[in-house]
Amino acid sequence: MSKNYLEVKNVNFRVGGKTKVKNVSFSIKNKGDIICLLGPSGVGKTTILRTIAGLEKIESGTIKLKDKLLSSAQDHVEPEYRSISLSFQENSLFPHYTVEKNIYLGAEAKKPNGKKKLNPKKIIKLLNIEKILSKYPHQISAGEAQRAALARSLVTQPDLLLLDEPLSNVDQSFKEEIQVQLKKILKDLKITTIVVTHDSYEAFYLGNKCGIILGEKLKQFDDPYNVYHFPNSIEVVNFLNRGILIPAKVTGNNSLENDDLGLITGNFIKHYPTGSKVQLLLQPEDLEHDDDSNLKLEVVDRKFRGTNFIYTLKTTSKLLIPVAVHTHHKEQHEVDDKFGIKRPIHLEHIVCFL
Repeated sequence: MSKNYLEVKNVNFRVGGKTKVKNVSFSIKNKGDIICLLGPSGVGKTTILRTIAGLEKIESGTIKLKDKLLSSAQDHVEPEYRSISLSFQENSLFPHYTVEKNIYLGAEAKKPNGKKKLNPKKIIKLLNIEKILSKYPHQISAGEAQRAALARSLVTQPDLLLLDEPLSNVDQSFKEEIQVQLKKILKDLKITTIVVTHDSYEAFYLGNKCGIILGEKLKQFDDPYNVYHFPNSIEVVNFLNRGILIPAKVTGNNSLENDDLGLITGNFIKHYPTGSKVQLLLQPEDLEHDDDSNLKLEVVDRKFRGTNFIYTLKTTSKLLIPVAVHTHHKEQHEVDDKFGIKRPIHLEHIVCFL
């Protein structure tokens, strides 16, 4: 008997006769957990959701929910018998029903047995769609339609909720508020959820676990903290785009050296023999600003990010290194200024690749 709430094991996800993601295995351990799948457009994230929902069949591996076999090479439970709700990125509302009728169809689709009943009015208020209840899908914006479809999916209270880019059309000013409330509702009602998103910050906030899908593979499946701070491949580093890789040489058990930055100490996540030439991951928060330092680099760009400035610094060998500094730091720098880097350089985690 499986100990996991959802278990996907050795599945090739296919659509239209073409394999999109190969030999995928991951699980959701507990009821009410949220996992997020990240990856570029067209990589197969939606195919994974469609397959778990029962809209696509599999030729290898197994998919189990609550220890019930849903899919295998020999077995296929039809979508209507899976207690799984899939909310598509595109408008999936019934065009001949009002928004209100669409939402209440979801409430009528299943009477929760032994579950804490969800009041549709609460969801409607949360998603700020009270004013469009009497309108038809063709009379509302893409963002409003997306929120209405999300409301319909939530009120069904399925055993598993699948959300495909649920907030991609929502205004940025409203998105964070919805993320907070959505997470609270999913956790309060213990609605187990898989979210597909292209927004890594959204994934890191919502997910108990995050999966990175690249090049037809699930490259990493881990806690959001580990995905960000301990990416397991150069491909994941490049996809997340939260730092750069610079050449370095391992000089000891806790040290390496870069020609421009000098000696760097810290804790290796993976050890390499002394003398190994590696690619060191430097994230914007790794280096500290210090204008009294004798290590000065040229500012070639400055981006304002609200609480932080992200300075792009050019080294003597023309590496471009991002450094985050709090907006309230005393000495703000302009392009072409010299920017001091605190020495000795010490990194909490040294992540590097051969």
